[in-house]
Amino acid sequence: MNKIDSYAVLGFPVKHSKSPRIHQLFAEQTQQQVKYQAIEVPPEQFDDFVTRFFADGGKGLNCTLPLKELAWAYADSKTERAELAKAVNTLVIQANGTILGDNTDGCGLVRDLTLNHAITLVNAKLLVLGAGGATRGILAPIIDYKPETLVVANRTVEKAYRLAEDFKSIGAITPAGFNDLAGKSFDLIINATSASLTDELPVLPDAILAAGGNCYDLAYSNQPTAFVRWGKAQEACNSLDGLGMLVEQAAEAFYVWRGIRPETKGVIDLLNAERGMGTS
Repeated sequence: MNKIDSYAVLGFPVKHSKSPRIHQLFAEQTQQQVKYQAIEVPPEQFDDFVTRFFADGGKGLNCTLPLKELAWAYADSKTERAELAKAVNTLVIQANGTILGDNTDGCGLVRDLTLNHAITLVNAKLLVLGAGGATRGILAPIIDYKPETLVVANRTVEKAYRLAEDFKSIGAITPAGFNDLAGKSFDLIINATSASLTDELPVLPDAILAAGGNCYDLAYSNQPTAFVRWGKAQEACNSLDGLGMLVEQAAEAFYVWRGIRPETKGVIDLLNAERGMGTS
């Protein structure tokens, strides 16, 4: 009988996670022998748990809030995208026993935007709301697409300025406060704030979304988030939540672990059907 390799997603809390379902579907699709579970780990127990997990033969971990910065610190080495993000959502044990940290969030986002929804990033005017860890994780892959402008707006504008400074070696970011957005227009607005978790959204000026523009919320829910509802009210071409990003970042992690890239569209469609929502 083939050995079943062990993987998990760690978070606090994490019981709501769809990741076990996603990776089960990936394993069935690719005929990989893997076990994947969600495990609640308080931050103060993170290092000890991860050390035991890999010592007991575990092959890889996903890490979600509030553990991504701890995973970054734990990893023996990091990919370039993880270094820029200062956060890790994927850990994998290497052949020499060391632990590599990666961040697949940004890759998952741009794949969902460009491949699944044909949303153009090249030469587009982009606005990202929020300057926290979620934004850090997505900026490098977005910058790779060379948008015309990339504005990061945050309630505390100094935080946006620090982020722009950290990323200036790979591309230009315009920092702003929410009050600086009046009179501006964007082709794509990405909500990377935590406001959707409390069904709120930042106060945005009227007419900020260009005609034919798109909205994307990194958060996802079984019901449309406040930002998705706002995007629909602005007559966005697409007003999307982050379920597609979740599946795409999981596929990238699966590829990092197994060397096989699963097909994602069928998984996204199935999860959308299970929650009674369409894809736009």
